[in-house]
Amino acid sequence: MKKSTPNTAFSFSKIYCSLFGHDYLLSKNVTHHIKEYTCAHCGEQATTNSRGRLEVMTPKLKEINNALALVHAKKVERNKAKTQFQAAS
Repeated sequence: MKKSTPNTAFSFSKIYCSLFGHDYLLSKNVTHHIKEYTCAHCGEQATTNSRGRLEVMTPKLKEINNALALVHAKKVERNKAKTQFQAAS
């Protein structure tokens, strides 16, 4: 006979969030206007969408945010190098 494990575990933090709402804290700046948040109680992750509203983090959104972070970091470095070069000449 197989032992089955429940998919969802009982958690007071999940009950708290379902009653009072999530308490999101900033966990990562992806770009200047896109950020990732994590709930302080249950650990649920969220990100801002194109309209600036919070959206629950999915694997697809996580992949998109990682790609945006790489592109943004390269752009910031390129602009930093460009301003240093102009200031030196």
